[in-house]
Amino acid sequence: MDTACNRNDDGVQQDASALRFKMTSLEGEEIDLARYQGKVVMIVNVASKCGYTPQYQQLQQLHEKYSERGLAILGFPCNQFLWQEPGSSSQIREFCSVKYGVTFDMFAKVDVKGKNACELYKFLTSIDTKPQKAGKVFWNFEKFVLDRNGRVVARFGTSTRPDAPEVIQIIERELNKQAGSTSQ
Repeated sequence: MDTACNRNDDGVQQDASALRFKMTSLEGEEIDLARYQGKVVMIVNVASKCGYTPQYQQLQQLHEKYSERGLAILGFPCNQFLWQEPGSSSQIREFCSVKYGVTFDMFAKVDVKGKNACELYKFLTSIDTKPQKAGKVFWNFEKFVLDRNGRVVARFGTSTRPDAPEVIQIIERELNKQAGSTSQ
């Protein structure tokens, strides 16, 4: 696990990698996020009954386009925003597979804000980065981009599409770097 102090683009210190957590997959398997070390990671809180749910399509397209270059997309269903993810793990898997052909990694439902927020999201929301600053998740489909070392290098709000030019620019920049690289 990465325990060295890292800096994001703003120069705010991160005392550890976001990949130090263990999470549960939709199938109930414990997943050590360290398995994504060396990849560029996009973490997204998702929901099946949201006006932004069509972003699943763009997330899947990013997965298909960039996964061989090292992009990993991690979907974390959340039912905290107007109960827009009420389904069970099997219902979420079926919806994502049938409606959007999702093949990127999906995890069990989590809380992303409040006193019951999972530790991963407590960490992610504590990092001050561009273009969105530190603070609570405001809605479904917020996106956090991690570099190959597990550092949070960007955060994008709900209304920013996963395939927006500013998101693609960050993904491509990070994919072009090697793990361990700290140059901008």
